[in-house]
Amino acid sequence: MEIVEVGPRDGLQNEKTLLSTEVKVEYITRALAAGVHRVEAVAFAHPARVPQLADAEAVLAAVPRRADVSYIGLVLNRRGLDRALASAGVDEVNYVLVATDEFSQRNQGMTTAASLAQWDAVAADARAAGLRTTLTVAAAFGCPFTGEVAVGHVAGLIAAARVAPDEICLADTIGVGVPRQVAALVTAVREVAPDVALRAHFHNTRNTGYANALAALEHGVLALDASIGGIGGCPFAPAATGNIATEDLAYLLDRSGIDTGVQLDGLAVTGAWIAERLGITAPAMLGRAGSFPA
Repeated sequence: MEIVEVGPRDGLQNEKTLLSTEVKVEYITRALAAGVHRVEAVAFAHPARVPQLADAEAVLAAVPRRADVSYIGLVLNRRGLDRALASAGVDEVNYVLVATDEFSQRNQGMTTAASLAQWDAVAADARAAGLRTTLTVAAAFGCPFTGEVAVGHVAGLIAAARVAPDEICLADTIGVGVPRQVAALVTAVREVAPDVALRAHFHNTRNTGYANALAALEHGVLALDASIGGIGGCPFAPAATGNIATEDLAYLLDRSGIDTGVQLDGLAVTGAWIAERLGITAPAMLGRAGSFPA
């Protein structure tokens, strides 16, 4: 199982404390030292709307460069892709398509249909530049403004994409999903995109994130997003809370006999370290309880 570290992007974007570029780079460096190989390092969002991530280009210019590490930049529109292509060091782009119109308007200032139309152009140009592409369907398990999101609706959005992504990520942006829903959604997406790698993104808002992660694994998802320390959330969703914690997810997978290639102690120490710099208590549990066996 591959863990995609999203703390430097999704973890920081909803925190009140604005960290320096140097601290962000150290956060990423510590994640690499703990065995992480894919990092969603930045988002190319409007600096006024997401000031926590305004220094995307500076972060990418300063992070360590290794042949075995892939850096992901999140983009919301064509302007975001232009910034990604102009900056040095982006290996992948992750394009966000919000499943419902109201949330899409608040998050990206456009309808879901308009965002899907932009995806085709963004994906084609990113691929032409040699970048791997991920299409993330946000609020795929439920919307904070319009409620339930039908499985068929999500599958239909993916089927309507004219340019197939290299990877599809199903995101429970507000942490409302349950394992049965994960199974249904993954099955439906597999039917319309049988040859595309699947990734999942869970928040632990209602304490179902880790159960959902295991359900995704059992149904063939190859990569899981997580945030060291369990920090973060979406600034455009009410009461959004952090991602499942990388260290807690790694412990769960490790004790289940699933190799992740990451070091639990290094992750736990980094979770406490980033929480201290943010002035918060990390939601992650491993740093408090310790691993087992000790």
